[in-house]
Amino acid sequence: MSKRNSAAAKTAARERLRQERERQAKRDKTKRQAIVAGSVVAVLAAAGGIGYAVVQANKPAYWEGLKDAKVVAPANTTGAKGTTVVIGKSSAAKTLKVYEDPRCPVCAQFEQTVGSTVTKDIDDGKFKIQYIGGTFIDNHDNGEGSKNALSALGAALNVSPDAFLQYKTALYSKKWHPDETTDKFKDDAYLLKVADTVPALKNNTKFQNAVKNGTYDAWAMAMSKTFDTNKDGVTGTPSFVMDGKQIKTSDPNQPWTVAEFNSKVDAALKG
Repeated sequence: MSKRNSAAAKTAARERLRQERERQAKRDKTKRQAIVAGSVVAVLAAAGGIGYAVVQANKPAYWEGLKDAKVVAPANTTGAKGTTVVIGKSSAAKTLKVYEDPRCPVCAQFEQTVGSTVTKDIDDGKFKIQYIGGTFIDNHDNGEGSKNALSALGAALNVSPDAFLQYKTALYSKKWHPDETTDKFKDDAYLLKVADTVPALKNNTKFQNAVKNGTYDAWAMAMSKTFDTNKDGVTGTPSFVMDGKQIKTSDPNQPWTVAEFNSKVDAALKG
């Protein structure tokens, strides 16, 4: 082989090697870019996921989000956002404020013992009642039942004051009122099942739709705020106030009886 051919071959070989190195360098660069791009996407995706999670975690809960929502007030209410609920004959000279929480077991006990007496007194014109519903039991266990039941009571009030009172009685009854630790009232189906025991609410499509659609959910939150900001010094349930003074049992550790309720209310009516 001539020197010329040998030199040319070496030159060609070096050129091929150079080209191959360039191609390999390009492949390595492309690979590195792909890895970097993939890492960036992964980081952004992770960041995006974290960001979404943070947003979701800080999003107000459904009921909390209703605090500033537009309120649809039930019929048979007055005052700001329909939170004044007075039931009874206009001829009744005095009004008994009744503070209750739908999930309150002591309220249920009171209703089962004295409820029929209160209803009779209202019908007889002995006094009117002003209902103030609270939902503080939900706050203790992150529940929803007090708020949901209060909304359903608003739907019943929209039907009539009598339907409201009868439904409240049913919710507090031994058959339907759940243990305080069991949040059954959060389920619309359960509330509607209880409502079927009230003639004015049974098969009442308008009432049922109001419960299912949460028509009075914002009203329930507004009513709950009225309870929380009351100026009567009430912090628990059931509580009763007449002429700005709380009416209490002689022994706070003992439940109300019909006799003591009559005695205390009669004294307040005279006072």
